[in-house]
Amino acid sequence: MFIVDTIFGSFSHDIAIDLGTANTLVLVRGKGIMIREPTVIAQHKKTKQVYAIGSEAKKMVGRTPAMIVASRPLKDGVINDLEATEEILKHFIHKVHGNHRPGLPRIPRPRVVIGIPSGVTEVERRAVQEATLNAGARSVFLIEEPMAAAIGADLPIQEPAGNIIVDIGAGTTEIAVISLGGIVVNKSIRIAGDEMDMDIINYARARYNLLVGERTAENVKIEAGSAYPIGSENRIALRGRDLATGLPSTIMISSGELREALSNTTRTIVETIKDTIEDTPPELVADIYERGIHLTGGASLLSGLTELVAKETKIPTTLTPDPLTTVVRGAGKVLEDVSLLEKVKVTSGVT
Repeated sequence: MFIVDTIFGSFSHDIAIDLGTANTLVLVRGKGIMIREPTVIAQHKKTKQVYAIGSEAKKMVGRTPAMIVASRPLKDGVINDLEATEEILKHFIHKVHGNHRPGLPRIPRPRVVIGIPSGVTEVERRAVQEATLNAGARSVFLIEEPMAAAIGADLPIQEPAGNIIVDIGAGTTEIAVISLGGIVVNKSIRIAGDEMDMDIINYARARYNLLVGERTAENVKIEAGSAYPIGSENRIALRGRDLATGLPSTIMISSGELREALSNTTRTIVETIKDTIEDTPPELVADIYERGIHLTGGASLLSGLTELVAKETKIPTTLTPDPLTTVVRGAGKVLEDVSLLEKVKVTSGVT
């Protein structure tokens, strides 16, 4: 199987995919990251005709007529709408793999390495695999996202020592202790960046009787949200609809209020990290204290989160370089190394 894949891989554009709840990244072997787009699709409600995928579809969220729905087909890191996910994967794979032109040799379909949350069920794994194969892959290999993130962050995972990675995405938070190329302890919770957005929405409704949209909440979180008080505190405009009058309204919300709104989610993430460390063998815990905790994923960019984790765990905590791309870069490295792929894959390639 690997010999055939290696021969075909010399000609095909083998790809690594980070199929995220909020964003999809696609890396082409030998070329780097080619696609960074929202995991959003706009379709006709009845006929399922596709109007837009990715960035164009995200612009339509909350702005479409009744018969067109712009949605995210993944929820909490797993496929919620199989057909829509297939359309997204087909679109991105076709985009990077190119069209077959008459007179030129046909390019073999690509091998695909794709990251999945560590807590998914066998049924959910098969759904990802099936969607990727139906989208045009020759063979599909699944690896757990925290392992891919650790590889992408250049952690020495093959050494006989403990390394801990915390991958906080939009739908899931993945925490894993890795040693000798395997996951020793891991926890996966479906609480992450999306929950932070909902925290802000719920806070605005309860405190100010203001209804705000998900995109607005996300933008406010990015601009002024924090998990721990660092630097100067400021205030930001939060726009929405007054639930009493039904009219547009704007309130000024402080960094402290946003931190209060986000506190339940950030506390849950920190407690899960602590629980993971408590379940770790003592020898590996000593390594973790020496090497520190590594945060990655889009939601790890929340201001003050590294400081909060370090304070609560009493362990040095760092943010990995370019945390948005660690999973896809790790999956890309696995594409290049057959022996590493054999070691970290969750399932064999299906053709």
